[in-house]
Amino acid sequence: MKQSEVKELSVEELGLKLAEAKKQHSDLKIAHSVTPLENPLQIRKVRRTVARLATEITKRENQ
Repeated sequence: MKQSEVKELSVEELGLKLAEAKKQHSDLKIAHSVTPLENPLQIRKVRRTVARLATEITKRENQ
């Protein structure tokens, strides 16, 4: 998810997307530890999405 897409979401949507992304990240990490993923760069992509969402939520709370 790109930063421009994150900025368009509401606070409620950000929270939902963040929870979903965290779940996906943990699922990918577990799956990768059992059997190597075909594309391990997915983990990095999801981790960065989590960071973008969390940063945007914090930014809006501080305004």
